Amino acid sequence: MKSNEQVLQSLISDRRLAGRTAIVTGSSSGIGEAIARVLAASGAAVVVSGRNTARAQSVVDTITAAGGTAHAVPADLSGSYDDLREFARTATEALGGRVDILINNAGIYPVLPTSMLGDADLDAVLATNIRAPHVLVAELAPAMAERGSGAIVNIGSWMSRVGIPAGAAYTASKAAIEQMTRTWAAEFGPRGVNVNTVAPGATATPGNAADAEQLAVMAAGTVAGTPVRPVDIAFAVRFLVSDEARYAHGTVLDIDGGIANTRVS
Repeated sequence: MKSNEQVLQSLISDRRLAGRTAIVTGSSSGIGEAIARVLAASGAAVVVSGRNTARAQSVVDTITAAGGTAHAVPADLSGSYDDLREFARTATEALGGRVDILINNAGIYPVLPTSMLGDADLDAVLATNIRAPHVLVAELAPAMAERGSGAIVNIGSWMSRVGIPAGAAYTASKAAIEQMTRTWAAEFGPRGVNVNTVAPGATATPGNAADAEQLAVMAAGTVAGTPVRPVDIAFAVRFLVSDEARYAHGTVLDIDGGIANTRVS
């Protein structure tokens, strides 16, 4: 099987998202980077965002070198409400004043026993994983609804529906984003905005490279047998923001190798 980077480097350009604009939060590496590169390969102009300016610009350079259009708009989504609204404004301006697609991907994932999660870490989980998507949807979805078109995809997790002996705050935050997806679908869907979730399984990213052994063990008993690649998540996101998914509203699409719903051993 090809590696994540091999697939991304061999993307075939198409025009299914031509003329559309997209914000992908947390896209300076990992799942977000793969989403930004896949959307750009299909013709969307993309805002790449993350806390590290140099890394965000590196992703932009990779996209533009492949013939795509991208802009770096760094942001720390654990910041204040005003910071989040300023990011939405700046990103919209970078895209020419219109946002057609919002991908709420940025998240932090301290999977620790409850007694070991510090107050600052708990605040950061709630701010990044729940508050930021809520504020960004509040800022950007009304304009989509007014135009009668748009797509929002929230990145969830297989852990939101499975009890594990750690990570209560993280798993609860992903359960929250899945429920917000359903509510936003009901709120904005009748006015032309598709809102859905993609729920990854055990995914190999630069952020969890130190846990590669554990990821391999987790994936070994799945149907797929290996960890999910970020590009696999990106392909699912691309489908949900495309015209092919116009009848997808409030759904959770599991891209997890079968970890949440099947057992093979």
